[in-house]
Amino acid sequence: MSRPTPAISRLEVDPRVAPRRRMLVAALVLLLVAPAALTMADLHWRAGYTAWSIAHLFLFTVLFAHVAFGASQAIIGGFARRRNRVRILSTLPPDDGQPLRVRTAVVMPICNEEVGRVMEGMRVIYESVTVTGRLPECDFFLLSDSMNANNWVEEEAAWLAMTQQLGATGRIFYRKRRIGTNKKAGNIADFCRRWGRHYRYMVVLDADSIMSGAGIVQMVRVMEQNHDVGIVQGVPSLVNGETLLARLQQFASRLYGPVFAAGLNYWQLGESNYWGHNAIIRVAPFIRHCSLPELPGDGPFGGRVLSHDYVEAALMRRAGWAVWLATDVEGNYEECPANLIDFAKRDRRWLQGNLQHARLIFARGIHPVNRLHFTLGILSYLASPLWLAFTIISAVIVWRIGATGLTLLPRVSFMPFPGWTAAGEALWLFGFTMALLIVPKLVALLDLRSRPADVAGFGGWRKLSAGVLLEMVLFTLIAPILMAFHTKFTVLTLLRQSVSWGTQRRGRAGESAWGEAVSAHSGHTAAGVAGAVIAWQLSPAMAAWMSPLLAGLLLSIPLSYVTGLLSAGAFFRKRGLLLTPEENQPAPELVQLEKNLALRPAAEPDEARLRSDYGLLLAVLDPYVNAAHVALLRAKDDLPPASEERFAALRVRLVREGPEALPAAEKISLLTDAQSMNALHHEIWSAPDLGLHEWWQLALKHYAVIAPAPQTAFRAA
Repeated sequence: MSRPTPAISRLEVDPRVAPRRRMLVAALVLLLVAPAALTMADLHWRAGYTAWSIAHLFLFTVLFAHVAFGASQAIIGGFARRRNRVRILSTLPPDDGQPLRVRTAVVMPICNEEVGRVMEGMRVIYESVTVTGRLPECDFFLLSDSMNANNWVEEEAAWLAMTQQLGATGRIFYRKRRIGTNKKAGNIADFCRRWGRHYRYMVVLDADSIMSGAGIVQMVRVMEQNHDVGIVQGVPSLVNGETLLARLQQFASRLYGPVFAAGLNYWQLGESNYWGHNAIIRVAPFIRHCSLPELPGDGPFGGRVLSHDYVEAALMRRAGWAVWLATDVEGNYEECPANLIDFAKRDRRWLQGNLQHARLIFARGIHPVNRLHFTLGILSYLASPLWLAFTIISAVIVWRIGATGLTLLPRVSFMPFPGWTAAGEALWLFGFTMALLIVPKLVALLDLRSRPADVAGFGGWRKLSAGVLLEMVLFTLIAPILMAFHTKFTVLTLLRQSVSWGTQRRGRAGESAWGEAVSAHSGHTAAGVAGAVIAWQLSPAMAAWMSPLLAGLLLSIPLSYVTGLLSAGAFFRKRGLLLTPEENQPAPELVQLEKNLALRPAAEPDEARLRSDYGLLLAVLDPYVNAAHVALLRAKDDLPPASEERFAALRVRLVREGPEALPAAEKISLLTDAQSMNALHHEIWSAPDLGLHEWWQLALKHYAVIAPAPQTAFRAA
């Protein structure tokens, strides 16, 4: 495929726009960093430079620049939103309302997710797209990597039921990979190899994503109008949070996210990033140019690329295709972790993937902005150990000053402000840092002044202001806990300890447990106690300066537990705090999803012994599920005699000793063998009760209650 011919759009009409905007951002960051760095340098100059003070100044400058960059993006984003700059939809001509006859696939990779939530989410998206009538050639794919037998079988049964209810046979497809190579990236790559050539675009979702049909149509129109664009990344709003932590995340994201996203869009333009979901991709160049490299060496820095999205965006841009951030496409939603421990687990996966990008920063042909994306992604997690190192060095410097007994200020300040004292400089630095942390919040609140509907959605100015104060206090306490987690994860990664890629607990399943909180945060509490004792011994003033950090660590166990409670989230929601417009004025898709989930019956039996292997029960006993499961298995050639003997032995053990006698991997092996599933179905229903293990006898009694007709019909035959 040849390099695309750029379309004329408001994003890139003038080739000087992007460099000018990026210089503006860099100048603003420098304008903010320079006085702070000079003031800190002057403080060290007064006392005399040492190796410790040089390291302290370097860390301060790096960390302050990180804060200044965020504040700069918020300031510029607020300005851009007021001027309606860089709106993706401005590239579109007037909508004629006609159907877009372009082949589009909506793909949702899943892996051991809560099946009801996945299916109802896909149902809502399908119905929303159907209502628009604009994408008659749109197909939907559930791409499963689930290796839990219950999830696997329930996914198949739920998919079949959904396609029948919607009349969507041949429109909604389900595929289960035998081996989940390279996780989500491998799942999408497998889809592209098998079906990609049939589609011009694919909309990539996460298991918790919701997109409106109108939003998907808008994204397709953007791609159709701008033939040089390879990826358009949407900006999803966080929704459906029920615990206090989830509500804090969605409140902060909804309030501050728009100005940050506008700031990103202002300087990124056609070199934006891809976040791995809620985005539309031009399939042909993605297949040709975005195959992920196998990094040399073993994990965690070698092997398969974990954080694939940044790399795919860089490869797409290297091939000459633009990547856009669609800040103005609405109807775009996702969910977030419900408790602090799950939040940290997700961060560990992302941290390892981002650190892996250090090997790609200087890769050949990568655009400078993509190199910056890699660098900022790495720094977003390295900031935590750098922050900890800065705090420790600060304590060492205070101790050295007290231990030497030397005069604190042997030199005169070189700052052009006569009469400044060291205490004055330190207070000015503290105030300036706090101001930069608060600026994005003020910019977001000012941005809302022109959007009264959003203000009402947040509950009005009084409750919105109270929510901002609550969010500031709680995230100030949570920040040291995340610092401790990120530092630990960084050290483990550098020690070459890879991380497993588990499933995020969503919704009510993610509620915190006291024992889990104690186990996860005992070390943080001990570190807080030790830090408080040491800081007080060094200097009461330093202990006061470190009090927010120490308080977060000391309160880590109750804070983690309480913020992960559903009751705590309900408490604040009942009082109208931490509300978002998506709650007060929910989109039709979100309303329908809530209704569908409320009506969905429980899939698991009451008997505890049956619950752990309920998927296997259905796949073996239910004639419909068994037939569907076997039909979905790929046909295989005749098995070697050794394999047939192995499967026969496993079937005997399963029937005589029950599922508890087989490891999970052997149950999955049986579920992947069509001959074994047919044989088990026949054998269990044909065997006399005395010839079955008691687990199967209990399973038959349970099945006779929930589905007597299929059982009777089978036995009559």
